[in-house]
Amino acid sequence: MLNRLGAWSYRRPRTVVAAWVAFVVLVFAGVGVVGPAFDARFEAPESGSRRGFEALDEHFGGVGSGQSGTIVFRAEGGVDDPAVRAAMEAMFAEVASHEDVQVTSPWSPEGARQISADGRIAYAAVSLADNLDFTETSRLGAEWAEIAPDLPGLRVEVGGAALGPFEPPQSEFIGLAFAVVVLIVSFGSVLAMGLPIAVAVAGVGVGVGLIMLVSNLTTMPDFTTTLAAMIGLGVGIDYALFIVTRYREGLHADEAPERAAANAMRTAGRAVIFAGLTVVISLLGMVLIGLAFVTGLAIGAALTVAFTMLASVTLLPALIAFARERIEVTRWRGLAAAGLVAVALLGIGLGLRPLLLGAPLALLVFLAGYAVPPLRRVVPRRPAPPLERTLAFRWSRAVQAHPWLGLLAGTALLVAMALPLLSLRLGFSDESNYPEETSTWRAYQLLAEGFGPGFNGPLTVTAEAGGADPEGDRAALERLMAALGAQEGVVAVLGPQPSDPADPANSPAWVIQAVPATGPQDEATSALVERLRAGVVPAAVAGSGLDVNVTGTVAVNIDFTDYLAQRIPWFFGAVLALSFLLLLVVFRSVLVPIKAVIMNLLSIAAAYGIVIAVFQWGWFGALLGIGPGPIEPFIPMMMFAIVFGLSMDYEVFLLSRVREEYDRGGDAVRSVADGLAMTARVITAAAAIMVVVFGSFVFEDGRVIKVFGLGLAVAVLLDATIVRLLLVPAVMALLGERNWWLPSWLDRSLPRLAIEGETLPEPAPAADGQV
Repeated sequence: MLNRLGAWSYRRPRTVVAAWVAFVVLVFAGVGVVGPAFDARFEAPESGSRRGFEALDEHFGGVGSGQSGTIVFRAEGGVDDPAVRAAMEAMFAEVASHEDVQVTSPWSPEGARQISADGRIAYAAVSLADNLDFTETSRLGAEWAEIAPDLPGLRVEVGGAALGPFEPPQSEFIGLAFAVVVLIVSFGSVLAMGLPIAVAVAGVGVGVGLIMLVSNLTTMPDFTTTLAAMIGLGVGIDYALFIVTRYREGLHADEAPERAAANAMRTAGRAVIFAGLTVVISLLGMVLIGLAFVTGLAIGAALTVAFTMLASVTLLPALIAFARERIEVTRWRGLAAAGLVAVALLGIGLGLRPLLLGAPLALLVFLAGYAVPPLRRVVPRRPAPPLERTLAFRWSRAVQAHPWLGLLAGTALLVAMALPLLSLRLGFSDESNYPEETSTWRAYQLLAEGFGPGFNGPLTVTAEAGGADPEGDRAALERLMAALGAQEGVVAVLGPQPSDPADPANSPAWVIQAVPATGPQDEATSALVERLRAGVVPAAVAGSGLDVNVTGTVAVNIDFTDYLAQRIPWFFGAVLALSFLLLLVVFRSVLVPIKAVIMNLLSIAAAYGIVIAVFQWGWFGALLGIGPGPIEPFIPMMMFAIVFGLSMDYEVFLLSRVREEYDRGGDAVRSVADGLAMTARVITAAAAIMVVVFGSFVFEDGRVIKVFGLGLAVAVLLDATIVRLLLVPAVMALLGERNWWLPSWLDRSLPRLAIEGETLPEPAPAADGQV
């Protein structure tokens, strides 16, 4: 089927390209009409925090369970200064004029506790309607910062993650600029460079557009598009790179363009489908976790990978049909124009406007190339050296000559990098991890200064009356208040606030605010919540009908983390089992998949170790603009699914060549050196591009995106270097013929799934009017 699809696309290039353009236009027209509806909220099912939010919804109209923010201000002469109060009240009135916003002023009866003890710092609580998405709330936060009054001695900051800054990511342009350079150096051809980038951009464009549409149907966090673009660009360029490389090998072997394209799709195209489906399946496996937040991330990333894979096996053959033999020809005008385009892309990514001149200069140079003879000349190409003289071949032979040294050195290096994994702490970072130049970070610091660090994440305690013994419930409520106030780590207890202010003695529910002594992301705060739930609260309300739950942002973060932590090992086991079975079927070997599973674990553990050292321990955090904090609990799972799929790319691409050489010559040692020499250049180029694409996202503001960017970049770097270039040849040299051992009974039981197909015969001529 793949052969027919690729051949059909090659023979009808105009139809395929027109269909892709129409589909992209249709998708973004739909986005323009419907718009996105991202939702970054999350909750763990059947948890204390969820029951607490349900109580808030039922008895308090959802107060405290929706989006919120703060307007924090500090007045050197005191917040009760008449000029300060008049100016701030005017600002609050303008903020509250938005129909989806409610403001509780510190001078209102409800805001009596919103002024610090020294009277210099105060805040207004801002409640936001759930129908506002992150782009709207971020825009409102920026607008309110602009209308803050400008008085001597007055400082105003807008706080809260919902009102925090949001800048559309541009880091992918840095990766694209680097991809242009690497592909030209690797291929020596501008056309060969342009095809993978065009295919990746098309696949990512469709994927991102569909994510925006699907966000209206399911919960998706606001950074889904950024994560999807990061992954899609990396895998899209990789997939197209593998196919274009195989196509050019066919041309170098004097095959006709159509036959070379068909054979490329039959070999590298199959590997792309296999690798792409593996990534999609591993990502969609997270749907089984049962959390809407994680499901949204998984669907968004899987959609983008699926469409970059589809573009590689449909759009790419069509573009190859236009290029044909010209893919081997590069003129100086094209080379100069491509370099200037890379400069312009770099300017977009870094925000350096002077570099944007590269785009119009590229067009001028390209057009001038038709009139200026030197620019029309073909760039000379150096002939490829014999296989035995390549660096990759010599390196593989050197490793095979000392396999134990290579195995022990590579393993020791990965294990050393993985050591920080022993101190992994899962959790959610708070607003203290925002960049210091943001109003969100400054508001957090002001609240911590005026009210203590725990005020940024107060615990909400809901108490629902049983109804059978009102007096016993009220007595239990008093004991609960006393127990909370006496608890070490609690600096203030506010309440209880009845749900029925007209008859508080017979109110069906109450809400209490317990302010911790430590910040929301602090480990001591998590320990406090666990202690309250496990002993303090049950002991205080024992014998009564009160139903008490500890909820709020900190509590739901803890419940979400605990829920995922219990399921991550099962997910890891399922992914590794899938990896083993797929490689077992493809390569007809027991030891090859075992080796791959162990090496995948080593490389991902090392990547986790680097992430923990930087983001949890704070090593080099100042360079990235972040402070130390826990690792978000969905990150290890997402990284594992993504890295597993990406490592399968290199595993299949390398081992399929090794197996091909082994089947041809029967030499288990020489086949490894030959396979590595044939694939090292393209694997190195693909990995370099992916490392920069992922690594460029550490320049984004969001901490989660920084973690993904660094973690994925390190994982790919380790997989393409230490694993593929050191451990694989060393282990395969030690195993020798045993690499391809498979019991006969198992061989008979396994289905046949070939990645590499046989060479196709010469195709029939194309129909009239077709390329």
